Amino acid sequence: MRGNVTEMMAFPLIIMKGGGKGRSVAGAEKSTVEVDGRRLALSNLEKVLYPETGFTKGEVVDYYARIAPVLLPHIADRPMSFQRFPDGVEAQGFFAKNAPRGTPEWVRTVRLPAPGSSKNRDTLDYVVVGDLATLVWAANLAALELHVPQWTVGPRGAVREPDRLVLDLDPGAPATVVECAEVALLLKDIVEADGLTPVAKTSGSKGMQVSASVRPVSDERTSAYAHDLARRLERERPDLVVSRMAKNLRDGKIFVDWSQNNAAKTTVAPYALRARPQQWVSTPLTWEEVAAARTPQDLQFRAEQTLERVAELGDLCAPLLEPGPPLP
Repeated sequence: MRGNVTEMMAFPLIIMKGGGKGRSVAGAEKSTVEVDGRRLALSNLEKVLYPETGFTKGEVVDYYARIAPVLLPHIADRPMSFQRFPDGVEAQGFFAKNAPRGTPEWVRTVRLPAPGSSKNRDTLDYVVVGDLATLVWAANLAALELHVPQWTVGPRGAVREPDRLVLDLDPGAPATVVECAEVALLLKDIVEADGLTPVAKTSGSKGMQVSASVRPVSDERTSAYAHDLARRLERERPDLVVSRMAKNLRDGKIFVDWSQNNAAKTTVAPYALRARPQQWVSTPLTWEEVAAARTPQDLQFRAEQTLERVAELGDLCAPLLEPGPPLP
């Protein structure tokens, strides 16, 4: 275990318990706090972002502050795409890739090409969340969802080759995350036989992801390997698996999305919140939990539950932080 979240927590000013209505610091609409030597102005902490449970912005900030010891290593040096919901999850959110106006000068950004930008930009200044202060700053922007690529950038912003493989498991109704778990176990056997160490996590929505650390290699290579895995499973289990993207093929099956390895795409980070009716989290799982899943509720975890799991189990995604072997 990499450390107890409560013991390692460096931001003690906001402590929200459970999923209740929440309380702002000193009952104020705005509060100035110091996080690792940085002064941050937090606002609207009592604003409810998850109406179904009453989970507030203050509780979002608190969750990210407390989960930071295990979250930060998985997003450090990875350009961040935020999905922001300033008016809560029942209102329209938006993706934010470019650092917003007013970004503090101490927040690390990297300027990268932006092919296909909806605003016709040649480049974007991506935020890189590598420390607690930046994470709290982002949470205060109601950046509920954190999405990162499978590659990192160097100290001067140079793009490195991907060091992670990911297979996104997307169920087509009436299939659910329970069927995703069945497919994840099939993937586990194949990937382990190829010398990789797979880890599983919920998407925090309706599906799952299976990931593994790999020796840095081109995204064409990781995509090709993932595509081969998906097609193999489709041949072996055509009743359960589809590898093709056409949505009319997915009814009652699990789409093994190999395309998430494309360098232009991102995947929700481990321990990140999702903009769902409740404060569900993309939560790492033990393989025993994957095998034991019988209902979707078995694989749904809210923010407070995820914190409890980390305190008990540590970082189940820790193998992703170790150097990986070459792809076969």
